[in-house]
Amino acid sequence: MSLRIKFKIVTPEKNLFEQEIDQVTLPVSDGQVTILPGHRSYIASLKPGEIMIKVGGVETLLATSGGFLEFNDNSLVVLADTAEVAGEIDLARAEQAVKRAEQLKHEKVSLGEQEYARVAAAIEKEIARVRVARKHHSRHNLKID
Repeated sequence: MSLRIKFKIVTPEKNLFEQEIDQVTLPVSDGQVTILPGHRSYIASLKPGEIMIKVGGVETLLATSGGFLEFNDNSLVVLADTAEVAGEIDLARAEQAVKRAEQLKHEKVSLGEQEYARVAAAIEKEIARVRVARKHHSRHNLKID
């Protein structure tokens, strides 16, 4: 029996994913981290991007907008602000959201610090969603309009 990681990802709305996995790669504040069974204890902030989960050679992709993670004793808990499974992302809507956020950034010439941070975070989140959805579509030979 090979060692696995007990993995759970929770958003404010629901328990999105809970399963034993072989490995996971996550976007953290200083880059990416891949966690394998036996990894040292680890706590980090999650940034917007792609979470890649491997179970038995099969990869599952999720898009996240940020949050926190804690790994200890082969148990990983991710508290995500938002997270979506790649196959559930509406690519056209995500691309439109990026365009709207970019347009808002350009229309408001003098954004305050707080407003700029909010718009920049929205852009980063939507770009992550688009990237994950496009990768999912290309891996499954789905048409991208």
